Amino acid sequence: MEESNSTQWDEPRKNLFSIHKLDYARGKRPEVDCILCGICRKDPDVPNLMISETDLTVVSVNLYPYNPGHLMVFPKRHILSYEEMTKEEALEIHEAASKAITILKKLWNVQGFNLGYNIGKNAGGSIPHIHQHIVPRFPNEAGFLDVLANSRIVIYEPYEMQKEWIRIWKEFS
Repeated sequence: MEESNSTQWDEPRKNLFSIHKLDYARGKRPEVDCILCGICRKDPDVPNLMISETDLTVVSVNLYPYNPGHLMVFPKRHILSYEEMTKEEALEIHEAASKAITILKKLWNVQGFNLGYNIGKNAGGSIPHIHQHIVPRFPNEAGFLDVLANSRIVIYEPYEMQKEWIRIWKEFS
């Protein structure tokens, strides 16, 4: 029997299709001036995964998450750049991110996070409204090369995650 020297690169790529994101990736979005402003206004044409809001900010589950528990925090005021945020908006975003991290650590034993803003298309920003991502990172999750070489799947439905977050968010108030 001949020994095989094949690697994952020699195997056919497995494709997992996120059919709900296809229209989004092609640029088909609700006919609103801004998706995040639509969430703030509770526009019925915009998917709304809001879990908490204040006078200045919103916390929402990400409709197209990188990982389970992926949240976005953003000001209600439509602004494009980080420098436009007021101190009050920045503080509320910080407080919401801190609360989300506390919840994720306690309830899901998350021990790593990516927090950040994708500002502008060159940085991967696809929504022209400033927002912070809170992405929990888990042991043994697929890395960048694994994703490109083989397959990746997110294991929860965003609307179910929203229900869970709303319940938990209130408990931690």
